Amino acid sequence: MIAGVLLCVTIIAGLVVHGAMPDTAATDIAGDVLYAVAAYLGVVLIAPRLPAPAVGAVAALWCIGVEFFQLTGLPLEWGVRLPPVMLVLGTVFDPRDLLAYVVAVVGATLIDLGCRTVGRRSH
Repeated sequence: MIAGVLLCVTIIAGLVVHGAMPDTAATDIAGDVLYAVAAYLGVVLIAPRLPAPAVGAVAALWCIGVEFFQLTGLPLEWGVRLPPVMLVLGTVFDPRDLLAYVVAVVGATLIDLGCRTVGRRSH
């Protein structure tokens, strides 16, 4: 339940960054971070019993895989035809995005581990 709410908030924040803010390096990085956090939360929703480090690994692999998939040119081609595809698959490869994804997923994993530890202690 909490992961679902957080995912909705993250998606809304990502749409605001993408649609309402100027296109700068900072908003690009913010979008990458929000994308990676959304990927993390999506994995939590799909596999809620998966340990946080495994969730982080899956989310990081998804983000990195999508970024390298951009090298094929297909996400850009598909996004021109159907713009919402760009929100999921991006458009063009940017190596800086890889760092943003990894940092964001590590942060999400650490926060999740902390929340899980606090949750165990309170029961």
